[in-house]
Amino acid sequence: MGRDSRQKSGNAGTRTVTEKICVIPRVHGVGGMVSFLHKFSQGAEKKGVQVTQDPNQAGCSAMLVIGGTKDIQAIRRFRKQGRKVVQRLDGMNWIHKVRPMGFRHMLKAEYGNWIISTIRRSFADEIIYQSQFSKNWWDQKYGKVAKPTHVVYNGVNLSEYVPGNPPLPPPYTVLMVEGSLGGGYDIGLANAVALVNGLVEKNLPVELRVVGEVPEGLKSEWQKKAACPVHWVGKVSRQEIISIDQQAHVLFSGDIHPACPNSVLEALACGLPVVAYDTGSLAELVDDTCGRVASYGTNPWKLDVPDATDLVNETAELLQSGSGFSQAARLRAEKMFGLDMMVEKYLKVLIG
Repeated sequence: MGRDSRQKSGNAGTRTVTEKICVIPRVHGVGGMVSFLHKFSQGAEKKGVQVTQDPNQAGCSAMLVIGGTKDIQAIRRFRKQGRKVVQRLDGMNWIHKVRPMGFRHMLKAEYGNWIISTIRRSFADEIIYQSQFSKNWWDQKYGKVAKPTHVVYNGVNLSEYVPGNPPLPPPYTVLMVEGSLGGGYDIGLANAVALVNGLVEKNLPVELRVVGEVPEGLKSEWQKKAACPVHWVGKVSRQEIISIDQQAHVLFSGDIHPACPNSVLEALACGLPVVAYDTGSLAELVDDTCGRVASYGTNPWKLDVPDATDLVNETAELLQSGSGFSQAARLRAEKMFGLDMMVEKYLKVLIG
């Protein structure tokens, strides 16, 4: 295919001859992989690159493997034809090693890690990690690989996720956005409640707003433990997320050791400052101009209960500091997390 047909236009590449790439595996429903596929496909096609999920379709010049796939044979066939395979890597399954989550879940998690690590080691020609944290984690756990590697942060549509009107006056809305907070992942909810309870102790009027699936039992448990109102929003559409981000005062990112959480990037694009514990990639994404990343204080790899003192103090300072953080959050997103920038970096690795 015509790699020389690529023409530069500003910071984004445009292609006058259509190229085609394959993205596997087929993903459905909701979640980070589905969101990435949707955004990447739309962005690539705007740049003149067709995206298919059929590895047997003729004319594909490269393959992008999102994480892992059981269909190793499809990757083998693709490579035998002299075509490039690029793997996109998130983090890895690990919570099952700390919290008992059942034998079936443990097997699924370990099998997933094995499949992904096998593709990384033996079948991918190049690797794209979602963050430096993600790269370091894979290198430490499974060893470095002698092939080109890249760090490309996830991207957000900066024309869709935009700041709204200034947030309403107090009570301050502490927002938490996760796909699911059940099944062993409720530590984020526990940490969010500890945060708002600490803010209440400082006589700050706050409320906690939780977006995502939360089992009824957990709702009841943490509603009782919270010293402020808790609003359980449930699953919402992408458009609703934008409105919710625009109306909140701060996002608490509750995931432990995330590779590159979309909720953080979306919040920043909407001018919403972010607070979090210093785990995973969060210190790469959020700096002191647009939020606060506080010391965990204990061992997050063991899911110990964190020391919330620093997080509470820094969040209180942020909430009372005015609109400067909001403006800086948007600037951070524009500088580092634009969707067009992400897509162009992926395409440069895939097809040059």
